[in-house]
Amino acid sequence: MQDADLLYTPVWKLREMLDAQQVSSVELTELFLRRIERLNPQLNAFLTVTGDEALQWARAADEQIRAGAANRPLLGIPISIKDLEATKGIRTTMGSLVFQDTVPEMDSVVAERVRASGAIILGKTNTPEFGLQGTTENRLGEPCRNPWNTERTPGGSSGGAGAAVASGMCPIATGTDGGGSIRNPSSFCGLFGIKPTLGRVPRAGGLGRPAPNLTSQPGPMARNVRDAAILLQVLAGHDSRDPKSLRDRPADYLAGLEGGARGLRIAWSSDLGYAAVDQEVLAISSQAARVFEELGCTVDEPALQLDNPVPAFLTIFYTNNYASYGHLLDERPQDLTDNARNCLEQGRQATAVDYAGALRYVEEMQAQLDELMESYDLLLTPTMAVAPFPVGQFPERIGGKEVTARSGYSPMTRPFNLSGQPAASIPCGFSSDGLPIGLHIIGRRGDEATVLRASAAFEQAKPWAHLRPDIA
Repeated sequence: MQDADLLYTPVWKLREMLDAQQVSSVELTELFLRRIERLNPQLNAFLTVTGDEALQWARAADEQIRAGAANRPLLGIPISIKDLEATKGIRTTMGSLVFQDTVPEMDSVVAERVRASGAIILGKTNTPEFGLQGTTENRLGEPCRNPWNTERTPGGSSGGAGAAVASGMCPIATGTDGGGSIRNPSSFCGLFGIKPTLGRVPRAGGLGRPAPNLTSQPGPMARNVRDAAILLQVLAGHDSRDPKSLRDRPADYLAGLEGGARGLRIAWSSDLGYAAVDQEVLAISSQAARVFEELGCTVDEPALQLDNPVPAFLTIFYTNNYASYGHLLDERPQDLTDNARNCLEQGRQATAVDYAGALRYVEEMQAQLDELMESYDLLLTPTMAVAPFPVGQFPERIGGKEVTARSGYSPMTRPFNLSGQPAASIPCGFSSDGLPIGLHIIGRRGDEATVLRASAAFEQAKPWAHLRPDIA
């Protein structure tokens, strides 16, 4: 197999090749490290590359495989970890000058589980400071760029992960999603990514001062649904260190992938009742939603009218981040980005009444969505309101309407962070200038399995993994 093809071989196939000793983990790791060395100066997807350490771990994996001890799901598979996760012995920056030299002495739960799976950590992927925006720029270096067009953003805050997987710098990645940060770059980079149900993947062991986690979930980003299901199985499951961690046993995600979508009841909403959406994005995603009719599903368009969740979301988001990082406004203001300072100042100014009002909104919205999901198995929307836009140029008008520049391009991801529902973005087409568009698939709380099953059926009907960005 040619190196170019091996770079884009699915994780599940690489595992088969490793077990059959058709390729070694060292060979794979060297291949991806060379790819990183060649492309990262263009894309800025990685903030830290492990290099020699990764090769040591790969040699150990090869020894286990030769000894017949290949019983771990990702043994020998190269992977990247978003740089919001603490990694023992590997620099963890949080996308910030404040932490640029920090080497933790412990792993987050996500990093701990990735290591236990046998995966080879290639490095830490780029993120905006503390994950506080939906594009990937910080003061640690140049902006992260989209491999489909390097003038465009890959999204964020898991933009480094999106750029790395889409460009073949790694076959799979972890991301985090507190307001769309897995789904946003998955849509912009032509990947499949899923935000699990709140609490499905434990959050513990990070840097900063702990604050209540009301919205954020780690999850997988991959070039196909099966690979994402494999990584989600590794990450999911209760951990007592996270009080929000769900106690029920996760489903067998792989077992359900072949079940097809026939019989599912699906709701489609173009705007959730409030969002401005680009007409080309809307046309592509609505056509994709109708594919589920061909797969034997019922697809309706109920009159869903949510109140705009952005004010409540931002109150919770800013306040929680102020609880974690607000002390830096006094201690290290010169080291913060303008965006981070603004977010933390907004959190400092929020009152208890503001916070209580936001929580009340969440309860009301959850009730509205729960009522909808009594009649439907899945809800579909466009993932993003626009195709990837030029780095640093946030759209101010979408679909003929004025929008808030730093939030208007991603209006339909945040409600499902607030509701805690699982939600995925799946590639569904390309804009007229060749940029990826994503379809948003939302399930009932606790039911990642149906989201994955429907996504796998769509992927089989409209495959995309053979499509690659033209980047050398």
